[in-house]
Amino acid sequence: MQRTRRTLTSAAGIAALTLGMAACGGDDGGEEGTGGAGGNGEVGAEPVTLSVATFNEFGYEELFTEYESLHDNVTIEHVKADTADNARDALRNSLGADSGASDIEAVEVDWLVEFMQYPDKFADLSDPSVDGRWQDWKVAAATTEDGKLVGYGTDNGPEAICYRADLFEEAGLPSDREEVATLLEGDWQHYFDVGKDFVASSDAAWFDSANATWQGMINQVEVAYQDEAGEIIATTNPEVRELYDQVLTASVDDELSAGLGQWSPDWANGFQESSFATMLCPGWMLGVVEGNASGIEGWDVANVFPGGGGNWGGSYLTVPAQGDHVAEATALANWLTAPEQQVKAFEAKGTFPSQVEALESEELLSSTNAFFNDAPTGEIFAERAKAITFQPYKGPDYFSINTALQDALTRVDVDGTDDAQSSWDKFVSDVEALG
Repeated sequence: MQRTRRTLTSAAGIAALTLGMAACGGDDGGEEGTGGAGGNGEVGAEPVTLSVATFNEFGYEELFTEYESLHDNVTIEHVKADTADNARDALRNSLGADSGASDIEAVEVDWLVEFMQYPDKFADLSDPSVDGRWQDWKVAAATTEDGKLVGYGTDNGPEAICYRADLFEEAGLPSDREEVATLLEGDWQHYFDVGKDFVASSDAAWFDSANATWQGMINQVEVAYQDEAGEIIATTNPEVRELYDQVLTASVDDELSAGLGQWSPDWANGFQESSFATMLCPGWMLGVVEGNASGIEGWDVANVFPGGGGNWGGSYLTVPAQGDHVAEATALANWLTAPEQQVKAFEAKGTFPSQVEALESEELLSSTNAFFNDAPTGEIFAERAKAITFQPYKGPDYFSINTALQDALTRVDVDGTDDAQSSWDKFVSDVEALG
């Protein structure tokens, strides 16, 4: 899952909160969470209410009802943040105060590593029932050096291109999804060049925003912002600067962007106003598009992505150790992230599973999406997952640095307050303030 843009927190504020979390560290509740409750839910028959905090679209609403029908003593309260930014901030605050967290907290991959610095704040979810459940890299990212499993993997974000077939037709471009895949095959510059042809014959923009497009570009850089030794290289990495200039040239100079800051009200309205023809589409984005574009016909999905393969997002379910019902929460998190349930979540909202068994299931591979012109979304995103050749390294400061970079793009593409160079200079200052 992904986030809205937000203002970079000051270095002093980050430091203060970090110290607060460290001061509240320790093993409170740790024994209760060790070993987990397994997948059978045999944790007692006393009535219990479990809160589950998520953001964006996880596809769990019907699954909550199903779980309650299977466990008469369990009531689930869904705490759904309006943005992933707000979910992250709420979790940071509750962990720092050692109270207030939901029984289960969803954590997005871009800020997982930040919370992995405080493993004692989370229950150990290791359990024989989940051995071999996920792709190796998915479980490795949530495992501490001493073997503690902090999160159960939910979805991954293999990327395709969502597009408006009707706008393609009006602009004289191919609209069939296989033809569109052929048309867009190539690198990022080719994607932008096709966009130039499109905007020459259309009143719509080619894509929604620079900061949305940036996510696909930067997730193809193996080491972008911070190296494994912890050194911040974001402002000196030539690949980062080259991509920054490339996306802003396409967005502003070539006028390919609709200039709609992703997740903003204007961005949401842009779907209804047919403001743009294409957008980057990890599987979880399908539910977002359908929700915002309700009543609009013409959306489809092409099995293609600029530059080859890419993964944007993907999340985990964690169980904060401060909770009163760690065993019951662990059982629910285990069940929600089992292959069968994750296939159902994909069918509900397009959240592509990270479970090995789910990736091979006929239910997944035969899935279609009526809103996207009955596109074979299961097959398409399975193919896009195969195109992912590596996972970028994301250090503890990744979220803050990427937010600063997105702010820099927004100043140019959306707000129009800066040119590319002046906004880059502000980005450098923001990153230097991180220390």
